[in-house]
Amino acid sequence: MQARFMIFAAVAGFLGVAMGAFGAHGLKNVLSEHYLDIYKTAVSYQMWHALLLALIATLPRQKFLTWAGWALVTGIVLFSGSLYLLAILNIGWLGMITPLGGLAFLLAWGLLAYAAFLHQRNSTHG
Repeated sequence: MQARFMIFAAVAGFLGVAMGAFGAHGLKNVLSEHYLDIYKTAVSYQMWHALLLALIATLPRQKFLTWAGWALVTGIVLFSGSLYLLAILNIGWLGMITPLGGLAFLLAWGLLAYAAFLHQRNSTHG
């Protein structure tokens, strides 16, 4: 197990639940429906990718999985973090950061697929 990624996954999951509860109860009457939807997107992506990070943490250490883990950490911070700040502070330029987080998520999923491909290839040829 890659303990550092499990720690990041646990922190991201914990914060995702906390941010979700804060959004549902503390921001429900403060944010417009548009910004509440943005906030909910941040929570959803954070939680799904925290789960993927936890899965990666349980897999045997492998270079591409390690890169995928760091891409997930980066994606959670950039994607969800920028959306939280955009929704709460209404700072429009933060929306330009969000796609970088999305690219980090895509990179992580691609690296996971490539690691699985390499594992499958090595299992059938080795």
